[in-house]
Amino acid sequence: MKRKSQIVTLAALSTVAVMGASVASAESTLEIVKERGNLRCQVGPPSAGYYNLDSEGVWYGLDVAMCKAVAAAVFGDATKVEIQSVSSQARFTALANGESDMLSRTATWTLSRDTQLGIDFLPPNFYDGQGFTVRRDSGITSALELKGAKVCVTTGTTNELNLTDFSRTNDLGISNVTFEDFNVRDDTYLNGGCDAVTGDKSSMAGNIASFPVPSDHMILPETLSKEPLAPAVRHGDNQWADIVRWSVFALINAEELGITQANVDEMLATSTDPNVLRMMGAEGNLNEGLGLEPDWAYNIIKQVGNYGELYEAYMGGGELGIGIDRAGTLNALWTDGGLMYSPPMR
Repeated sequence: MKRKSQIVTLAALSTVAVMGASVASAESTLEIVKERGNLRCQVGPPSAGYYNLDSEGVWYGLDVAMCKAVAAAVFGDATKVEIQSVSSQARFTALANGESDMLSRTATWTLSRDTQLGIDFLPPNFYDGQGFTVRRDSGITSALELKGAKVCVTTGTTNELNLTDFSRTNDLGISNVTFEDFNVRDDTYLNGGCDAVTGDKSSMAGNIASFPVPSDHMILPETLSKEPLAPAVRHGDNQWADIVRWSVFALINAEELGITQANVDEMLATSTDPNVLRMMGAEGNLNEGLGLEPDWAYNIIKQVGNYGELYEAYMGGGELGIGIDRAGTLNALWTDGGLMYSPPMR
């Protein structure tokens, strides 16, 4: 019986190895990324605020900035990133099998995803919730008035299951009209194919801004779900997970300490705060456990900014922002009543 148990265990381990594809290599992700010379970072199809393309085809957005932060930490150069645009259906497989080094694309952290897909989620970079968009002239003012409605939703997302659960819980008989591409989803809604569209509220705010007449549409007040949107990495490489995790924390901690892209050099030269000096590598050895250079966090702030700067630029009132006020939301710093919080960097 003992021999049989060992065979079963070995078979199971072999299956895991096959599923891991390139992860089975003796090389760590950090080694692979350094040898390649860039970070393969996965986002989704263009989505305002998170990941979008400018007129020259260059990616920008909050999630793109997370990719750049990790590249700055690893290479000292935030431009050493290959942005991969992957569909919702393929995103987790592409990460688990080694096609991507990290995922940064409005992915909701859930128990089943974190434990069953061969990936690990890291600190959320945006706390969101699902809602509904309707036409103002529809007369609908509450999600509970959507009884019997046809609702457009993107398949392969938490939004699809949340919509089904919401309809079932409230006996609304909503018909899910599913799409793989959110652009087709929105076009169908705009052409009258659905009574409403559902998705994360922040994404819908950005999408409404691109509608022909944005003021003709509104987001209903109800929030259906918790949507902690977080970067993710393959399961099993603790060092790489630590690098991405603490890159996110560095952005948050920098804002808390008042370190910005504009003043980072001055802070490094004149600050007597040991928290500032340790974080930027002027004191201590915080870099050693990560396998990075002492100035890894300095490079993030200098080349990318702090979390507050990124939020304002892409989610808030910046030129490229989508106008979501941060004050009083879960995305505020913990010192302002939000959930953005970094463990001590010491």
